[in-house]
Amino acid sequence: AFMLRELSCVFVGWFVVYLLLLVSAVSQGEPAYQQLLAWSATPLILFVNIVSLLSIAFHAVTFFAAAPQAMIVKVGSNTVPGSLVLAGHYAGLAGVSAVVCWLLLGA
Repeated sequence: AFMLRELSCVFVGWFVVYLLLLVSAVSQGEPAYQQLLAWSATPLILFVNIVSLLSIAFHAVTFFAAAPQAMIVKVGSNTVPGSLVLAGHYAGLAGVSAVVCWLLLGA
């Protein structure tokens, strides 16, 4: 699982490159953006993006699973259980996701 997690960083890099290509195309105007959309709809790029999405989801889940082992949180003389640290991470993810969704869809 460790090597798969490390390999998933390649797909994180792909999404960064893809985002930069998208920003570049948008800055160049409608024809460049439409060309990028057409390229993005090719089977190879769709496949790479789907594999990347799954890989990045795996990367995030394994990151959250490792957090309680890497973060020892103390409150007074007591150690916070790892399950609460993990729950806090997922609650933070849910909160940030809700704000992003609200900004994109509802604002």
